[in-house]
This record gives sequence, structure tokens and C-alpha cells, in this order.
Amino acid sequence: MTAVPSIDPARFLREELSQASPDLMRDLLTTFVNALLPAQADAVCGAEYGARDPERVNRRNGYRHRDLDTRVGTLDVAVPKLREGSLFPEWLMERRRRAEAALTTVVATCYLLGVSTRRMDKLVRTLGITGLSKSQVSQMARSLDEQVAAFRTRPLDAGPYTFVAADALVMKVREHGRVVKVAVMVATGVNAEGYREVLGVHTATSETHAGWLSFFRDLVARGLTSAGPVGLVTSDAHSGLIDAVGATLPGTGWQRCRTHFAANLMSATPKSSWPWVKALLHSVYDQPDAEAVHAQFDRIVESLTEKLPTVAAYLEEAREEILAFTVFPKACWRQIWSNNPNERLNREIRRRTDVVGIFPNRDAVIRLVGAVLAEQHDEWVEQRRYLGLELLKQCRTALTPTVPDEKEDPLTIAGAISA
Repeated sequence: MTAVPSIDPARFLREELSQASPDLMRDLLTTFVNALLPAQADAVCGAEYGARDPERVNRRNGYRHRDLDTRVGTLDVAVPKLREGSLFPEWLMERRRRAEAALTTVVATCYLLGVSTRRMDKLVRTLGITGLSKSQVSQMARSLDEQVAAFRTRPLDAGPYTFVAADALVMKVREHGRVVKVAVMVATGVNAEGYREVLGVHTATSETHAGWLSFFRDLVARGLTSAGPVGLVTSDAHSGLIDAVGATLPGTGWQRCRTHFAANLMSATPKSSWPWVKALLHSVYDQPDAEAVHAQFDRIVESLTEKLPTVAAYLEEAREEILAFTVFPKACWRQIWSNNPNERLNREIRRRTDVVGIFPNRDAVIRLVGAVLAEQHDEWVEQRRYLGLELLKQCRTALTPTVPDEKEDPLTIAGAISA
């Protein structure tokens, strides 16, 4: 007869694990993970480690160690390396999670520089951080600063950048014993392959002409226009930004963001008339081609001249700024006539930075915002193209001035010039 066990193995194991120390749980989880990864590598190679098999397609080549933070502590994960290609356990880890490490670094920096204990306690609980030593803070900040610096100073060699968008956010920073507001300037662009890129990030005391000029000069020095001129810059109507674009990117068009312009137009329109004016303004952007856009704009200005002359004059003055997108094919209008794509990026930055509140210095701002932008830049590269290659080619063609045909009658050319 088979002896009946005196205890239930499942219940015994469950009770022992519930009473186990975090060190035991961490060791068990580490052993389990490091047993699964070699099995995954064997499946990719087509044969077990060290076995001679004609169906083998790859070979192992040692391990690379990665730290994995879990609820039971940090695990030392040994990821198998392959002689051809690479193996990454996406079911276990996430790629390029630099921004969260950046946020941890900012928290530690705030703590060391004496930010309010109450605010720090709230921030630590939000992030699930139990404590960081000074040596950990120093090492994390040093490695992260190198990555962010390399990202901010990389050459812009994927041009020509046909379309560029620029915007600024305001962050609170502690300087000289008081809290001041600092402008964080961000620029994005569409490269020659049709993908969006984060071109750069810069901080300035305020959003002035000097700050924007320094930012755009840095972009140009890194190669923004080396492969060809920028076709269009989309932004709000900040005078310092516009002057900086004119000084550093001569010949480049400027598109005033339609969303920002609508807000400015609303402030110049009587409240009772705004729904009507807003509907008229939207009708301009609903036209099928550039000629229809300009014709509709003329009709709106004419209809407003008698009833709302101030609004009509405001529209007429901004004609070239808000209709600059009509130079390009209609298929790309939605991507270039407003700064909404950059506003979505700004919301992601705000989501990561609002938990900090007041930064201890400008380096901490660059550290966190730069890491968030680097992460977003990598995600854009792996997504589908922002603009198709054929459409991008048509946009570049629209920037090329037409040259009269040499075989055309000289009298016809002269008549066209005089006209």
C-alpha cells in the first residue's frame, strides 16, 4: 500500500513562502528567471547548449548581466548572448526605460539639496522608492548625464529636415535661494526618411530672442541645414522665436500654429460673435486645395469688413502667417499647420515632471526632460513614418523655384517677366 502523506505539500510550501524573508524570495525568483532565459536561448538556437545538432541555427556566447527592480528587490539577471543577432527577454524587461531612472535621479538630487521633507516624502511614496545612498545617486546621475549629453549634442545628419516645430515649456527651478521660472525649449523635425526626431532641448532664463537664437544656432551648428534648407517652421507667434528663425534659417517659411492663432483671434473678437467667426475660420482649413483656401479667406475678410472691421484687419494682417502651409501638398497639411503634435509631447513631459514640482537646479531639468525626450525619440524611430517618402519628395519639390525652360521662346519669357 502507498503511504498517505501526513502533510499537504502544497499547503506546506505556501506557508513556508508566506513566512520567508525577502532575501529568500529574491533568491528563488532570481534562480527561476535565470533558468528560463537559457531555455529561451536554446529555443532560439534550435538546440540545447553544447549539443551537436544539424538543426542548430545559432550558438551561445556568454552572458550579459542586467539589473531588474522588483517588489522583492533588485535581481541580477543573466541574459544569454548569441554569436549572431541578439536575445532580449521582452516578456521580462522593457527597452530604453531611461526616463524613470532619470526621475529617480532627480528625486535623489532634490533630497540631497534640501528640498522640503514633506514634499519629498510625498514624491518618494508616489514613485515607490524606499531609499537611495549617496554613492548610488552619484553613479546614476553620472551615467545618465552622459547619455543625455550625447543625445543633446549628437550630429543632425539625417536631413534634410523639411519641417521643424518649436515650442517652450516653463519649469520652476531653485536658484540663489529663491524659486524662478526657466524656459525649456524643445524642437522636433521630420528627417529625410519621413520619421519624426527630437532635434534638441535647451534652457534659458526666459523665452526671449537671445534664448531662441542660441538654441537655433546650436541646431544649425550640429547640422540642421547641412543636407538642405528647412522648408517650414511651425510655432506660436512669439516674437523672439520668429526673429531667431529669420536670423539662423534664412529663406525658411514660418507657419503660425492655427490653434494658437484661434486663441489670439478669440481675444480680439466680441464674445457674442465668436461662434460665427470660429466657424468661418475653420471653413478656411476645410478647402480642397490651396487656391480654394485663399479664395475662402478673401470671402471671409470681405464679409467681416462691415460687421467686425477689427477682426477683418486682424485676419488680413495674419494672412501670410497662417496660410504658409498652402505651399505644400494637401496630404501633409494636417501635420504642419499646427503645433498640436508638439503639444502632445509637452503633455508627456509635464506628466513626468509635475511629480517633481520644483527642480533643484537647471541640470536636473535637462537630466529629466532630456531623458524623456530621448525615450520618445527612440519610440518614434520604431513607429511608422510620419510622412511618406513620396509625399516628402513632393514637399521638397514645392520648395524648388521653377526655372524657365531653355527651349522656350525668349520673347515669351520676357513677356512673363514683365507681367
